Amino acid sequence: MKKAFSLVELSIVLVILGLLVGGVLSGQSLIRAAELRAVSTEYSRYVTAVGSFRDKYFALPGDMSNATSFWLAADPTPATCYSTASTTAATCNGNGDGLVAVSTGSNELFRFWQHLANAGLVEGSFNGIEGSAGNIYDATGGVNVPRSKLNNAQWFARDMGERLGNTEMFDGSYNNTLLVGGRNGTAMPYNLVIKPEEAWNIDTKLDDGKP
Repeated sequence: MKKAFSLVELSIVLVILGLLVGGVLSGQSLIRAAELRAVSTEYSRYVTAVGSFRDKYFALPGDMSNATSFWLAADPTPATCYSTASTTAATCNGNGDGLVAVSTGSNELFRFWQHLANAGLVEGSFNGIEGSAGNIYDATGGVNVPRSKLNNAQWFARDMGERLGNTEMFDGSYNNTLLVGGRNGTAMPYNLVIKPEEAWNIDTKLDDGKP
């Protein structure tokens, strides 16, 4: 006599499989939602940290022109200090022009995070120079910029200036800006880690919901 599953048994198996698949998808959705909430939390924390730094040192992190008076110099020669990685709090001075940018004696983009860490305002230790790809904007999470809890993402700070006719950004005056994205290596961390609707959701909570 041949044996086979009954329709009732097959139905039970299908229900169990459906519950398992639904549970996995629901779990993934919850993890993603937590990552996106973390972006908003991280952004607010960094904005607060920059404000606290400015109140204490009367300068922006990275751009601070007397940083070595507080934390010593990674290298006494400004031109060499620019490319000297720090393994301690030793750092470089910025040019004090109010913009977080690449200056002659310091890569302010990455000393920005080092100065914040030196002041005890953010967690982590940052080397203050560009990444291993050799590009002046190469950000590497956990090395010269903070990692985000968003998968494969890191934070970046830079004066974006005035943008007109740009293919990557809407026209406007951006000035000092915090960005989050995936490592690119040959440019700022532009690699996509957030879908448009996710970005809209974050922007609605933090700003005006407009790109």
